Amino acid sequence: MELEIGEEVDLVVGRFTHVGITVLINGTYEGMLYKNEVFQKVREGQKLKGYVKNLREDQKIDISLQPIGFLNKIDTNERFVLEKLMETEEGFLPLNDKSSPDDIKYHLKMSKKSFKSAIGGLYKSKRIAIAAEGIYLKEKK
Repeated sequence: MELEIGEEVDLVVGRFTHVGITVLINGTYEGMLYKNEVFQKVREGQKLKGYVKNLREDQKIDISLQPIGFLNKIDTNERFVLEKLMETEEGFLPLNDKSSPDDIKYHLKMSKKSFKSAIGGLYKSKRIAIAAEGIYLKEKK
């Protein structure tokens, strides 16, 4: 197999199973996106970018839609939250660390854990303020 863990790959969404979604990888290999790791709507035949999460001993391939590795996820998620804040007129999102996982998934298409890590990094770097009603961009550029 010519794939490496963390490698960005082209995906075509296949069938939906009880475990997740089968995908065609780079037009050659079959892989699996686990349903508890998919935070966006996907449909059969849709083309996506993904990342090799695991190359298993049974020759199966686990895929993720998020970059692999803690630092990649944080950087990507922080950037995404910042972009969403900048898209709003007031630089505000009605989400914080007390928001439900479903609300976060609906608004940002990420897990609550990823969201909390992202806003934690943004807060530490003084890019956002966290309030009871949501998060605010400190300076809208």
